[in-house]
Amino acid sequence: MTVRVGIVGVGVMGSAMGTNLLAAGFPVTGFDVVTEAAERLVPLGGAVAGSPAEVANSSDVVLLSLPSVAALEEAVESSGGLIETTNPSVVCVEMGTLPLDAKEAARQQLASVGVRLLDVPVSGTGLQAADATLVVFASGDEDAFHIAEPVFGGIGRSTYYLGAFGNGSKMKYIANLLVAVHNLATAEAHALGLAAGMDPAVVQQVMSDGIGASKILDVRGPMMVNDEYQPPSARLDIILKDARIISAFAQQHGAPTPLLDATIPVYEASKAAGLGSEDAAALLRYLEQIGDIDRA
Repeated sequence: MTVRVGIVGVGVMGSAMGTNLLAAGFPVTGFDVVTEAAERLVPLGGAVAGSPAEVANSSDVVLLSLPSVAALEEAVESSGGLIETTNPSVVCVEMGTLPLDAKEAARQQLASVGVRLLDVPVSGTGLQAADATLVVFASGDEDAFHIAEPVFGGIGRSTYYLGAFGNGSKMKYIANLLVAVHNLATAEAHALGLAAGMDPAVVQQVMSDGIGASKILDVRGPMMVNDEYQPPSARLDIILKDARIISAFAQQHGAPTPLLDATIPVYEASKAAGLGSEDAAALLRYLEQIGDIDRA
């Protein structure tokens, strides 16, 4: 049986996932508070619903691709929210990088009406979402996971089932700690190359072949070479939001994070300099500004 998929939140990630799922033959219904965003699915064969509850009523699996706790609370609790669905067999999948207590609150609210919620963040940027190479960190009710698993195969290159609800987010915190630090390390390396008069394209080529190479270097290095940070694969202010969540989680568990602690103020300063809506690779532009580095 073909799994009917709903998407609540048709932004960069939600739109890419919907596009790939439609191409893979899944029926897709979308909802977004910005109606025009959800309507991007229509020319591809998707449908648009008027509320999250309507999405759930016509879906077997609903993916929640939301940017904030407030957006999650609205999608679940508001008039027309998921708690008003008449389809208690639907499996909801929370895919954001959010504090665990917010996800647990949503899980409990949906459980009160018989709806199961999985905690399933993904590793990857909008670029990986676009070519369906995300890595899926799934956690929660195992029977619900197996219902949703075919959908994960349509959006990612690999899926890991990690057990109890919340383990997906814990793994995502670990992954995004590395992302936040590697973004800045890559920017620092390119800033040093520019300050020393090296051609950034040559620096990128040689670094990519050396022991210091990383996936972040591969993804964000070319943006740094070209000094072009639009459209963003992941906005700088979103990475900062994630880093703050990770820092609070690490402190709660007594884990020292000296590199993350040093990284966050640079993101904050970059955002204050007007770079928050740029790709996180724009950390390099901030370093160029404060270092008075002239690309010419």
